[in-house]
Amino acid sequence: NSVIWLIFICVLSVLYSGEARVKTEVQAGPLYRVLGSPLYITCSVSGFRSENTDKHFEFRMTKPSNPNFEIQIISSNDDNFGYSNHQSRVRKNEIALKRLSPNSVRFEIKSLLKDDEGEYECTAVNLEGAYDGEYSAKTVVKVIEDSLSVSSSASTPLSLNEGEALTLTCLASSSTSQHTHLSVAWYLHKDGQEDAQPIISLNRDFTLSPGQGFERRYQAGLIRLDKLGEATYNLQIAKVEPSDRGRIYCQAQEWIQDPDGSWYIIIQKIAEEMTLTVKATGWKHFIDFPAALQEGQELMLSCDINTQDVEKRFFSVAWLKGSVELARIGPTGVLTVAPVYSVRQKNGELRAARSGNGNYRLILKPVRTEDQGEYTCRVWPQERGQDDAFIEGEAKDSSPQRVQLTFLFSLLTVKMQQAVNVAEGGGLHLSCKVDGVQGQLSVTWQLKSARMASFTNIISISQEGVTEIAEEFMSRKVRVMRPATHNFTLELDEVTLSDSGVYQCATHNQAQTTTVTVISIVSLISRKNQVTVGEKLELMCRVRGPHMPVTVTWSVQREAKTPDTILTLSPDGTISWSGDQNHYQLRVESRKTEVIYYLLVIGTSHREGGNYQCNVSVLLKNVHKELKASNQLAVIVNNPVSRLDVSPIPALTRNMNTDITIKCSIVTKTSESSLYSITWLHEENAGNKTIVSLDRNSIVTESQTDLSQRISMRRSTGPTFELTIRQARISDKGSYTCKVGEWLQDPRGEWYLYITSSSFFHSLANDLRLDKKEQQLTAKEGEEVELNCNITSGASGSSVFYGVIWRYAAHSSSLKNASLVELDHTGLVSYPDNKDIRGLQERLRLSRPTQKSFYLSIQKAHEEDSGTYWCQVDQYQLDNKAHWQLKASDSGGAIKLSVKVTGMITLLEVFCWDPNSIAILGGLFLYSYWFWGGIGLYELRILVSTF
Repeated sequence: NSVIWLIFICVLSVLYSGEARVKTEVQAGPLYRVLGSPLYITCSVSGFRSENTDKHFEFRMTKPSNPNFEIQIISSNDDNFGYSNHQSRVRKNEIALKRLSPNSVRFEIKSLLKDDEGEYECTAVNLEGAYDGEYSAKTVVKVIEDSLSVSSSASTPLSLNEGEALTLTCLASSSTSQHTHLSVAWYLHKDGQEDAQPIISLNRDFTLSPGQGFERRYQAGLIRLDKLGEATYNLQIAKVEPSDRGRIYCQAQEWIQDPDGSWYIIIQKIAEEMTLTVKATGWKHFIDFPAALQEGQELMLSCDINTQDVEKRFFSVAWLKGSVELARIGPTGVLTVAPVYSVRQKNGELRAARSGNGNYRLILKPVRTEDQGEYTCRVWPQERGQDDAFIEGEAKDSSPQRVQLTFLFSLLTVKMQQAVNVAEGGGLHLSCKVDGVQGQLSVTWQLKSARMASFTNIISISQEGVTEIAEEFMSRKVRVMRPATHNFTLELDEVTLSDSGVYQCATHNQAQTTTVTVISIVSLISRKNQVTVGEKLELMCRVRGPHMPVTVTWSVQREAKTPDTILTLSPDGTISWSGDQNHYQLRVESRKTEVIYYLLVIGTSHREGGNYQCNVSVLLKNVHKELKASNQLAVIVNNPVSRLDVSPIPALTRNMNTDITIKCSIVTKTSESSLYSITWLHEENAGNKTIVSLDRNSIVTESQTDLSQRISMRRSTGPTFELTIRQARISDKGSYTCKVGEWLQDPRGEWYLYITSSSFFHSLANDLRLDKKEQQLTAKEGEEVELNCNITSGASGSSVFYGVIWRYAAHSSSLKNASLVELDHTGLVSYPDNKDIRGLQERLRLSRPTQKSFYLSIQKAHEEDSGTYWCQVDQYQLDNKAHWQLKASDSGGAIKLSVKVTGMITLLEVFCWDPNSIAILGGLFLYSYWFWGGIGLYELRILVSTF
């Protein structure tokens, strides 16, 4: 296990880089390229102060025959940089330097010469003055001979009938001494199309891939690509179709793996083209299925309809076993299944669909013993009538085909190892032993993880040894191998936590499973992640695996900021503190299979809240190898339970012009050392405003300017906070809130707002209420108008007196709040001087029918009297010193008056009319005037009302 763990660490490692600022990089060599092929070398630089400014690069080379002589080739900022033997190639664009980004370029040679072999150096030009880092990088280029040969067995045109078989042979080989891989693909180039389309290809890793449009026939086994021997690649098309017309050729590509692990095509060639002509036949259909079928495999019955304009016609297609219909697809694509097969359809074992023009498929998987028998495909042509209903034509049956299962593998048994644990980032190696093998065998590896409801394929190996990787694992390093006849292995590199699950080795209706658990190398946990201010917090960083010298770094990320390092523990036990050492402790516990690094936070404050993480690197051969960082753990710091309680204060009633004192007392507090901030609020007419605010140090932070001369605050024992309002006014009535904020001190000595108390209200009473109902009055000019003002509630008695002020706002002038007349509490009447309303004031009369009613009469109302009227009533009372005190004040509802004018002349209409002097209409006088309007005679008719 120690050896496996050590290998895993090496695979994960990233070489430690120095502290130099500037670094220049090119592709690692040697790069083997073929004579006459292009050469591409990418060069990039990092670390310059300006990342967005274009950097300049220079390329040089030395030849193996003279390694000490440097040859200048090309520069991005000097057109005359290259030596003469390369300068001419640069001018012809045979050698070029293409910019990829401000910090990278690509050096290109269009066609390599043997003389281009050598060591190439890329230099980043330093324009900053001081040198700090690596400004050049080198790589070696080897120019090898072209040894790839490609040829085809058939180059003469070939004519076939639709449905006949086609076999073509491609010979592809390379005699290079380098380790290369070949990929071979067959292409069809149709007439009128710009690009050829792949039929089928065998990739460099021996994976078969059908081309677009050929998938159906490939899956049905009608198209094959077989490798025979070292250099023979056979293309087999069991039944050619009219769409196969065109020029067919094979292409071979030679691949080499560069030192950085990437694969590169060093040369590709195509063989001679063969022209294929396919003669279409009349309407016929046939059923097709794989020749060799084993129990548990997939049975696909493909029904193909060949006729003219098949894509424009409609058909109903049914599959019959003997005389029993299994399933039918209607002309609109609706599938119906016989009742005896409905359960298999529900379980996903039976599927049928139209897969292309004239192609219909029925799939049974897994195929059972009872599925053996004779199958027929029945087709009905359908014609659409004028009412869009389909008219069914005469049915035609295909020739029957017998399906016979083979049971070569019925005695197979599959065995796998027991449950497997593998470290995160390591390699998974599973082996599957199959007993009872009597021939070629195909095996599929599958996975069912926690996020999957069923097994999904990972990779498979066919009977011919061709591997096929599932799309989900295409980007992963996965392999399947067959080291012995009975053994199959699955190798998956760099596993992640999501790779945990149940793995299955399946072959020919036989399968075996094992459970794989991917263990996180570094994980961060805590017994509790929510603590109260002042409590201790313990975090555990678990590092699994063999004991090795490690460096552990603890960090915390607060809000959206970058992580802050707390401490770093070196392999020799040295601790480097970046955080406040007084609030942290480190403890290490070594166990058999893991080491736990404890981070203790002593006396937590809100500053300790955030996302914690531990990073671990292993020291091997004096080089640090970074492991995967741990998960983030969120720590929440809560306030302690509050005991703050503020006493309620009863409502207050005070006279005007007297002093009011409101007390706000702390009954219970959370801590004896608590400090308090106080805010007094005043609410009137559903609006809150701050009177005065004091912070925890009793410094005034906010106050009302208009109240600053009349308010004061005082603190007494308890503590109790008093608000005094001197010479209370009408505007001081309403509700008051005392808002208390309790401040506590955390273990770091920092004050924080712990809690804000509930509000407590105190009212200044005012029992005077007037009728607020809005009134609408209409009067004729010259009439008398009476306006009423009534007290609905208020004190009464011999010591209570009232005064009234009538106010007015005109509709059509700037008068908005004019005082018309005043009756004070002693019975004195006065008219405020205002020339704009003097005429109205001369026609006003005041009356008071009862103690709580005030009337205002307007004599001989004028049109300009229209507007809004309202009254204001003030309540006065004698005190014990016989002084008048204003107790309350209130305003009544608006009275909107509209005065109408009589005898008004209204222009009705102007139009052409026969001469008519005067007409009388129902008591109205209609005057008629005639005049010449320039283009005709017009009549002006005027209607006059006499009421």
